[in-house]
Amino acid sequence: MEYRFTKEAGNCGILVHASTPRALYAMFPKSMEVQMEHENAGDFWCIQMDITTDNMISRRGPKEEWGVVEGKARRIKNLTEGSEHALGEWNTMVIECFQDKIKVWVNGDFVNYGYNAGETSGQIAIQAEGAEVAFKTLNLTPIFRLSE
Repeated sequence: MEYRFTKEAGNCGILVHASTPRALYAMFPKSMEVQMEHENAGDFWCIQMDITTDNMISRRGPKEEWGVVEGKARRIKNLTEGSEHALGEWNTMVIECFQDKIKVWVNGDFVNYGYNAGETSGQIAIQAEGAEVAFKTLNLTPIFRLSE
């Protein structure tokens, strides 16, 4: 996809493997959010489902605080800094979901990789919390596993 914030930066994301409606805060569906928020694009936010990444403690905080519900450490920081363009400029994001793995690229930089996702299927949703975001392209491409 290609996206940009038109006025001010805001909290937006793509929810993958979305299922049970209103599972968190009576608003968000059970899903894995791939964050689009300016300067945090590519972060994972666990919404009633979990995922594993390398370097979990440095990226998520102390293990005893991890969780997928309100009040728990649900954010898993991305792997890079400075992958996004300046506010108002177009960014590209690629999200690849295959089996129990989720990979994310922002402007060509590989910014996140998770595995052992708690869900491996579901809907795709766009989430925005009061920020105006524009999309130039939003393409969905199925991944097929070639038979051996």
